[in-house]
Amino acid sequence: MVTVYMVRHGHAAASFTDDLDPGLDELGRSQAIQVGKLLSRHQSLRIISSPLKRAQETAAPLAQCLDTEIVIERRVAEVPSPGLSLHERGPWLQAVMQGKWEGQSEVLQKWKRDMLNYLCNLTQDTAIFTHFVAINAMVAAAENVSNLLVFRPDNGSVTRFNTDGGQLNILSRGDEAATKIN
Repeated sequence: MVTVYMVRHGHAAASFTDDLDPGLDELGRSQAIQVGKLLSRHQSLRIISSPLKRAQETAAPLAQCLDTEIVIERRVAEVPSPGLSLHERGPWLQAVMQGKWEGQSEVLQKWKRDMLNYLCNLTQDTAIFTHFVAINAMVAAAENVSNLLVFRPDNGSVTRFNTDGGQLNILSRGDEAATKIN
């Protein structure tokens, strides 16, 4: 069995509707250090990050603790919103979050499938630094539920899964909070 730790990035310096790729703010950097300390006891972790700065910056303290590199993986990136302006992204995301997976576009369904296949095919324990909707997508897949919004992972929270190469199973959800999606 492979254990997968999906970490929601630390608090970002800007929101989903204000900046395409913000880094972390001071709180986010503190959250990154805390999660780095928490996961550093797992000495053989592979570290994967979304291509976005906030996820990479959250992964950096753990990579430093374990003296390993961060591998960038587009399949664990932020929910795709192709062709939308920053102004349009907020209302679009709010509508998406209230829906069910079977009602989403093929782009979103493919994003979820690709991420699930990626996680199921991991061969070593892995920490994945990613985003609110990505974690929700994998919890929904593991629990076989159709709601897009399953829970509200806090910034810097860790949701644990395991996989045997064919199925993703949830071990524990990360801490929840009513945070702004960013």
